[in-house]
Amino acid sequence: MLNKVLVVSDGRAGRIVEVEAYRGADDPGSHAHRRRSRRNETMFGPPGCLYVYFTYGMHWCANVVVESDGVAAAVLLRALAPLRRLDAMRAARGPAARRDRDLCSGPAKLTQALGIDGGLDGADLVSGDRGVTVIDDGEPPPTDPVVSTRIGLSNGSDLPWRFCVPGAPDLSRPC
Repeated sequence: MLNKVLVVSDGRAGRIVEVEAYRGADDPGSHAHRRRSRRNETMFGPPGCLYVYFTYGMHWCANVVVESDGVAAAVLLRALAPLRRLDAMRAARGPAARRDRDLCSGPAKLTQALGIDGGLDGADLVSGDRGVTVIDDGEPPPTDPVVSTRIGLSNGSDLPWRFCVPGAPDLSRPC
């Protein structure tokens, strides 16, 4: 998924430069670790769908479902390099985004900048059924992505499942 482009219906777009993997029952950091629920239902498939959830009572986060139907696994979109409609991203983010690299340098920032919320939970990123897609614009994935442990977890933080584009200035924090 690194270097693919996330696009929403009004043309706002950003290149995926940082992600974290989450895997169902055997991952203590995963929403699906304990059981299937109304909140995490989308995480169980089908692959290629957007799993959007509300966290800390104030932020939306977006994940791409990556396993076969019935198996909970998703990749959290942690950061994007803004590409198109930066004016709309700035308007959505407000004064907190002083620089372009502040627009999408975190999971909550990128959903806010692109206008992604719970109404897009379950959207098909391949067909674009609800106006959000992931496209390949020809930029290859990094041959040697930076790998590190996940961020902000109390359980499962030791797993090396965070992946970043080397040298990307738009990361949520250095990788």
